[in-house]
Amino acid sequence: AGRFSRKGRWILLALVLVGGGAWLGTKWMGGPQPGALGSSKVERIVPDSVRNRVEILNASNVRGLARQATFYLRDLGFDVVGSGNSAERSDSTIVLVRSGRLDWGELAAVGLKGARVIVRPDSLRYVDLTILLHADWRPPLQTFYP
Repeated sequence: AGRFSRKGRWILLALVLVGGGAWLGTKWMGGPQPGALGSSKVERIVPDSVRNRVEILNASNVRGLARQATFYLRDLGFDVVGSGNSAERSDSTIVLVRSGRLDWGELAAVGLKGARVIVRPDSLRYVDLTILLHADWRPPLQTFYP
């Protein structure tokens, strides 16, 4: 008697064939197709020559929101240097312009799909933008980070 029963060998063979077929299918089709989880790349909106320092603060009770926004905004080209939770709550997602570069704040608002931009200079912070995330903000479904 072997290690697997006859039925177990057939199940194992079927699993290997299905897995191998799926792998070959993605290779033959040129990788995962657009719309598949994690396959679509977020389009960079910040020019390569621009370096702007951004902090992201979760101004809601939704766990992990600042972390999701960190990955998303980095994909867009923003230099996220810090993230965490905010003591203050917000009624919407807000981009606070700290360094006087309103154009960077507006660019972040476009990337966040409609955040409000407020100029609130703060020379004590080592950032150009502070983003306060509201509970209704969600990253696009295309990005996936395990």
